[in-house]
Amino acid sequence: MAAPETLSREKREAILEGAARIFAARGYEGASMSTITAAAGVSKGTIYQHFPGKAALFGAAVARECERKLTHLFHDLGGSEDVAATLADVGTRFVAMLTSDVALAVERVVSSEADRFPELAETFFAAGPAKAIAAMAGYLAAQTEAGRLAVPDPAFAAEQFFTMCQTRVVMRARLRLPVAAEEAPRVVAAAVQMFLAVYGR
Repeated sequence: MAAPETLSREKREAILEGAARIFAARGYEGASMSTITAAAGVSKGTIYQHFPGKAALFGAAVARECERKLTHLFHDLGGSEDVAATLADVGTRFVAMLTSDVALAVERVVSSEADRFPELAETFFAAGPAKAIAAMAGYLAAQTEAGRLAVPDPAFAAEQFFTMCQTRVVMRARLRLPVAAEEAPRVVAAAVQMFLAVYGR
């Protein structure tokens, strides 16, 4: 049996980019491997050599997108001693990430298919929300250790902060309802103020 061909970075990116477009447009069940193959510009054999099935390909596409978004979200986390400014920056990027076209499309696919394909929801949560919570919890724990915050449960507090930042913006975006441009900055500023009122020193 011949060994699988080595998948170049460029070809892997093409496969995952094509898969992401098809999943976003057609949903999980509506996306066929043939359509993904055509969108990626590679042979079906090449895809199956490296991704054993559609679930694995969806997971890889979601993980790739989450990694790109989270790298941007936390690129300078901990680089400043100004906790309020750091929280505001992270909150602003977080809301922008959740309301981006790509994030909204992925969320719609996962939500619509979660009952029939629960592994998709598990894959998405592990690749995105769980990593975001862990990174934020690490930051809050470090700031507590430095004496700038008093956070007894960093993971819980991280989820609280992210949830507050979504107020009046993210749900409306998911429902395709209009959101005023000034709403997100106002929400994030209020979230930071409330968070520091509880956990600040």
